[in-house]
Amino acid sequence: MPSPPVVRRGGPVNVPVITANIATRGNAFTRWGGRTLMRLTGWRFTGEGFPDLRRFVLIVAPHTSNWDFIVGVQAMYALGIRGTFLGKDSLFRFPLGIVMRFLGGIPVDRTSSRDVVTQSADQVANADRIILVLAPEGTRKRTDTWRTGFYWIARTAAVPIVPVAFDFSRKAVHIFAPFTPTVDAESDMAALKALYRPEMGRYPAGYGVAG
Repeated sequence: MPSPPVVRRGGPVNVPVITANIATRGNAFTRWGGRTLMRLTGWRFTGEGFPDLRRFVLIVAPHTSNWDFIVGVQAMYALGIRGTFLGKDSLFRFPLGIVMRFLGGIPVDRTSSRDVVTQSADQVANADRIILVLAPEGTRKRTDTWRTGFYWIARTAAVPIVPVAFDFSRKAVHIFAPFTPTVDAESDMAALKALYRPEMGRYPAGYGVAG
């Protein structure tokens, strides 16, 4: 039996529907603001629609410019989702910690005998709803490799990876289908990298990771 079509809202921006399973934030006004910014700047959503998942790791690439952050913020508010990121535990002390938690940060103790991947995987596995957002390149500078922490967090926590591309060539926030890690890390990483192309980046020459 064929799958039903993905229902979308948001007019020309093509904003995917967000279900009750997904970690959310904001209200009708902030969602309107995010959609308006995307429409005014010419951006839209494409791809698979937003996954109906309670816990997952979301990766974004290529990461070649500070503009990526702006695109990501307006997309996040247009969707009304709550993205979570990792930060050093020292940044979560009062009063900065209030802001860090409001923005979606979760602390990790880099001096602990338990490594960051294990700590982060525990946070993801034990959360009711969470979207852990990571950039595999880890830097705006050109690099020929991806950091693999996102993969091992997802695999350890037994959650899917949702790849997203900020495709500047089409001004599209492209959402790929959820990817479930297997026991073959090398093959999995190659499959994920193959989704991305240099021309998607704001500065194509800044993306050097081969699929």
